[in-house]
Amino acid sequence: MRLGVLDVGSNTVHLLVVDAHPGARPLPAHSHKAELRLAQLLDDDGAIGPDGVDRLVAVVHEALRAAEDKGVEELLPFATSAVRDAGNADDVLTRVREETGVELQVLSGDEEARLTFLAARRWFGWSAGKLLVIDIGGGSLEIAYGMDEEPDATVSLPLGAGRLTAARLPGDPPEPDGVRALRRHVRTEIARTVGEFSRFGAPDHVVATSKTFRQLARIAGAPGSAEGLYVQRELKRESLEGWVPRLAAMTAAERAELPGVSEARAGQLVAGALVAEGAMDLFGVERLEICPWALREGVILRRLDHLDQGQGAAALSP
Repeated sequence: MRLGVLDVGSNTVHLLVVDAHPGARPLPAHSHKAELRLAQLLDDDGAIGPDGVDRLVAVVHEALRAAEDKGVEELLPFATSAVRDAGNADDVLTRVREETGVELQVLSGDEEARLTFLAARRWFGWSAGKLLVIDIGGGSLEIAYGMDEEPDATVSLPLGAGRLTAARLPGDPPEPDGVRALRRHVRTEIARTVGEFSRFGAPDHVVATSKTFRQLARIAGAPGSAEGLYVQRELKRESLEGWVPRLAAMTAAERAELPGVSEARAGQLVAGALVAEGAMDLFGVERLEICPWALREGVILRRLDHLDQGQGAAALSP
């Protein structure tokens, strides 16, 4: 069947169309993206403003037209931290439903972590052993650890690259004092969670997902997207530590000229790099591998699992 996943994220609204059936890997057929940056459109009360809601409704309409054009049989629409944490989340969801007919399912941070972990486990397989999976989104950071397809431990923290940039790094380039303050904040928040994972022992394989990690790996020397999906890409902590001060000293325009860095994400790359560096340091990770699959693929895989079990329509969470 042809499935469509509509991901209303903190940075983008992304429609991914795949051809899939139970027992086979999903084959991408079409991708439709719109930069929205909801995590940076919150007002002083933490609500998504009227302009942001208008833009979201318009983008969902566009995605629906694209899904229809591509023959999507079933649409799996979900929203993550930008909508989840908005002070007017219920109003936003109601407006989207009434004007587009799309019922967005708001994933919790735990569900995000679990579905991303599932995608990583299916990508790397059982031979990867105990997996530690780190994902930096626009609004939140998810970490998951486990031996099976369901993680033993998960955590979701409000340390997304877009959220932190909007709230704590307003300059271009950011002020050194602001960078140092954000570094302290990030490490304090992550350090509180390390004990929840360390009791399970050291992971056999550490992987990262998300655009932030892919861009950091690329500027640190990993192969570009033109090399194909199956080329191994990794990020070493030593390389990342060398790049963090360099990125902080650049303007967004200068970062956008680096290999693999998009203009839309260049402004939030410093915050993302500080989160990546903090997570790798505090979890004792010297190197990690970039996983091509992430949350959207996890949503697809969970849906296919339900189909295979004859459950019909089901929630995205386990």
